[in-house]
Amino acid sequence: MRIIVNGESREVSNQLLSEILVECGYQQAHFATALNGVFIHRQQRESTRVMPGDRVEVVAPNAGG
Repeated sequence: MRIIVNGESREVSNQLLSEILVECGYQQAHFATALNGVFIHRQQRESTRVMPGDRVEVVAPNAGG
């Protein structure tokens, strides 16, 4: 299905947010996620379904000042 990840159109084969994140290469331990502008807690990723056309945002912290 086609979704938007960080502003880019992506074709993914999974429906669960946790699986989509792995498929898109987000395997680091610390990052925040939002689905259609709504924050999704790390513990909810495995039960959150993504639908075609949804927008996923992934934000990782940056070190430095």
